[in-house]
Amino acid sequence: MAVEIIEAMSDLDADSDIITIVIEGSEGSFCAGADMAEANAAYERGERRFNPAQEAANRVGASEKPTIASIDGPAYGAGAALACACDIRICSDRTRFRFPGADYGLVVGAAALPSIVGGPTAKELIFTSRVVDAQEALSIGLVNRCVSQAEFPAAVDSTASQVAAASPLALKWSKSTINASINGGDAVGLEVQADLLLRGGIDHQERFGRATAKITGKKG
Repeated sequence: MAVEIIEAMSDLDADSDIITIVIEGSEGSFCAGADMAEANAAYERGERRFNPAQEAANRVGASEKPTIASIDGPAYGAGAALACACDIRICSDRTRFRFPGADYGLVVGAAALPSIVGGPTAKELIFTSRVVDAQEALSIGLVNRCVSQAEFPAAVDSTASQVAAASPLALKWSKSTINASINGGDAVGLEVQADLLLRGGIDHQERFGRATAKITGKKG
């Protein structure tokens, strides 16, 4: 599945008609984590660096397009890391997170989690490997929204539709600038560069014109 995610992300990134990417699970689970039997079999073959799940999360995180994690049910281990790789996380009230890497003698989520929930909270979740329920996930900022199961599909669709209505170029540059700000890059320089590139362009003029027309129409 990890390999299929990597391949799918390449296809989605290459398709100019796709503005935003939603990643979701099935049958009441976002992702329960890596297949331990598969991993053990790889270790027995001497493949100590066998970790396709982390490669999948890294590939999702590398996308220039906005990504939304649609999380309904458990997101454990590699599943939690995959959710953290997305730009926006929306969960149902039955969602649970767990970062069990330290229990297994591994490091899972330690790179991404601090920028989402802060260093001290990330340390606690990773050091203890405890389960985080949906309401706690919302309260610590691990997810952007938490809604009931009945409201969940509509909430994901609404957010995805709002993102998809935005300018693809503006989304790309906004994501790059935000990531630079989080990761210690030259966010100011990127925003200046984006402004020079986008301001006055065809996309900006058309969108600005439509927005102005709506405002004028309302005033009238």
